[in-house]
Amino acid sequence: MAMIDEPLYPIAVLIDELKNEDIQLRLNSIRRLSTIARALGEERTRKELIPFLSENNDDEDEVLLAMAEELGVFIPYVGGVEHAHVLLPPLETLCTVEETCVRDKAVESLCRIGAQMKEIDIVDWFIPVVKRLAAGEWFTARVSSCGLFHIAYPSAPDQLKTELRTIYGQLCQDDMPMVRRAAASNLGKFAATVEQSYLKTEIMSIFDDLTQDDQDSVRLLAVEGCAALGKLLEPQDCVAHILPVIVNFSQDKSWRVRYMVANQLYELCEAVGPEPTRADLVPAYVRLLRDNEAEVRIAAAGKVTKFCRILSPQLAIQHILPCVKELSSDSSQHVRSALASVIMGMAPVLGKDATIEQLLPIFLSLLKDEFPDVRLNIISKLDQVNQVIGIDLLSQSLLPAIVELAEDRHWRVRLAIIEYIPLLASQLGVGFFDDKLGALCMQWLEDKVYSIRDAAANNLKRLAEEFGPEWAMQHIIPQVLEKINNPHYLYRMTILQAISLLAPVMGAEITCQKLLPVVINSSKDRVPNIKFNVAKVLQSLIPILDQSVVEKTVKPCLVELSEDPDVDVRYYANQALQVCDQMMVSS
Repeated sequence: MAMIDEPLYPIAVLIDELKNEDIQLRLNSIRRLSTIARALGEERTRKELIPFLSENNDDEDEVLLAMAEELGVFIPYVGGVEHAHVLLPPLETLCTVEETCVRDKAVESLCRIGAQMKEIDIVDWFIPVVKRLAAGEWFTARVSSCGLFHIAYPSAPDQLKTELRTIYGQLCQDDMPMVRRAAASNLGKFAATVEQSYLKTEIMSIFDDLTQDDQDSVRLLAVEGCAALGKLLEPQDCVAHILPVIVNFSQDKSWRVRYMVANQLYELCEAVGPEPTRADLVPAYVRLLRDNEAEVRIAAAGKVTKFCRILSPQLAIQHILPCVKELSSDSSQHVRSALASVIMGMAPVLGKDATIEQLLPIFLSLLKDEFPDVRLNIISKLDQVNQVIGIDLLSQSLLPAIVELAEDRHWRVRLAIIEYIPLLASQLGVGFFDDKLGALCMQWLEDKVYSIRDAAANNLKRLAEEFGPEWAMQHIIPQVLEKINNPHYLYRMTILQAISLLAPVMGAEITCQKLLPVVINSSKDRVPNIKFNVAKVLQSLIPILDQSVVEKTVKPCLVELSEDPDVDVRYYANQALQVCDQMMVSS
């Protein structure tokens, strides 16, 4: 049998493999279709390979999915665009299978091929495929056809265009909800290709039918259509046709439909313009924020900042803020979490006074929320509030809460606070930082969770960069070096990491006088993990230190480590010695 990587893989073997019981072999041969096509040449590919694939009725979805994907990029192998139509029959067959992901991939490949075909070929070959699928006995074919109309329509002559619009209208009224769902989800794409005159008449009547469908799964897809159609229509038509539908949908009996409206509302507002938004959509949005289903409130709460940006501050304070206050004490933690992730963005919209009076109390209550994700979402966006209310107020009102969270029982909350510290430090200034937050930064170096210790070491480096080496020499270095005597080796390792991060910021002199002796001392540690970390740290210090120091102090220590009984210590020591030697050679 031929080797698998042989470039000219014969068709007989391919056929054998495609009929093999082993699914992996069948998959491999499908994935090598392009190689086989190149070996056969364009003509034999058209006359032998493609017909063979059309008849290939493999029962494994994985194989069919791979085939649908391969055929989408097959135009070069059949002789270019003028022969693209030969690829349609096997893909048409794949559009009718039961497995959704195979059909979706086949539709995607058909669209890709159709987009490259010449207009005359679309009329002669592509549109008949769309019509056959749309008239298919089995619903899967009709579902697939819905995704092809936007490719077929622009190239069709007027008579065929009328027919295609009629067929699409029939699909929107199909007996099977799955077909109506597909028609609803593809309506926006199809509408974008339809002429403006038919858009207001035929497409809008199709849309109206879908919005009144008895299946909520169809109606919720029609919500997406609202935003898509809204962008295509003139503003006044949008207000006349789309706005009433949105308002009705926001009161739909199915929570899923209301959820979709809450999710899409910002896009819908953009479509209808600011005036109708204020008059009709604000009440609808307020209803969604107070919906009795938590999922709807989550979706609505997540859009609160975006929605406020469209409104004037007065309207936002009058209508939206009362709802925000209610949501901040919502019974669902997920609603509070969604609100916490966006509420900070309201500060710039509402302005300083309203933020101080109305939003700050909400921030503080969310910062003390029992659910860690809520606290986390507030912390990560604090800088947006700082820009509005200034650092003095922020420090008075929020710092006590931040100090409390620095010792939070959930490590992810502690991590978020650490990552926020350098930003806070730069805004608070040195004096304030030393009083309130300095001790905390040291405390984190001895946290039980590695990620916190790691972040704490990086945090010290960023603080040293922010406040300068002199400040770091007074406030960071002495406390860090003290901790090298911690009885637990994991904490000693954190200190070594902190030293390697601080050294480039502190410069050669301080590194040589203060940091290097501690590292050299640690090479006598009884724990191998410490010793090989000493070798790594020394390697990182070599470029910073003077060559004489490297020769007299660093190299002897590394030579000693390279003779250590532990294999890892020897490995890292030898690596560092290589860097030493390279430095010597280059200088």
